[in-house]
Amino acid sequence: MTQAQTQAQTEPKLYTFDEFIEWYPENSHIRYELHDGVIVEMPKPKGKHSKLTGSLVGKLLTTINEIRKTDIWFIPRESIVKPHRDKSGYEPDIIILNEETIGIETRWETESIIQNALTVKLIVEVVSTNWQDDYYDKLRDYEGMGIPEYWIVDYAALGGRDFIGYPKQPTIFVCELIDGEYVKKMFRGNDLIKSPTFPQLNLTAQQIFDSVSA
Repeated sequence: MTQAQTQAQTEPKLYTFDEFIEWYPENSHIRYELHDGVIVEMPKPKGKHSKLTGSLVGKLLTTINEIRKTDIWFIPRESIVKPHRDKSGYEPDIIILNEETIGIETRWETESIIQNALTVKLIVEVVSTNWQDDYYDKLRDYEGMGIPEYWIVDYAALGGRDFIGYPKQPTIFVCELIDGEYVKKMFRGNDLIKSPTFPQLNLTAQQIFDSVSA
């Protein structure tokens, strides 16, 4: 076997976004994402990750109701975000969409695909062991799309020291798009979360973290 043949067998097949969507198995109990052309298995959130995500969805929905946006802002059960780069696709832990602009999403009704920042109010990623995806890849791609607000919820303090320091502490980053770039603000403990999308939000970082132990 030649070196080229050996390399071809060991290197993963690279997919475009459309090839990934065509490949995606229907009714799968496993989530998949496309990272730089490579299909990555993303197990369904379990345990603390799932509990925190569900609790945060509830708090955001309550706030949406309080500001009387219930009829136009919604949180879908599933969606796939297509960045500008053709070889990546992500399924956020939480995404808030705008009913008023969902009509520009030509692939929403048939494939639950979001391609336009105008449709998105907020994306939240709850950090897992593959923390680099949330801190590097998704931040870069959501910023490139023009997503106005992106939260990184690192309840287990898994991120690198360059981000959350040492000793590591549970941390939430709220990234606001300003002049085409994300400006990150860090929240810990009893810090009150300051959200451009939800300025009325009366919620501390610790209240979010406490949901996994309640």
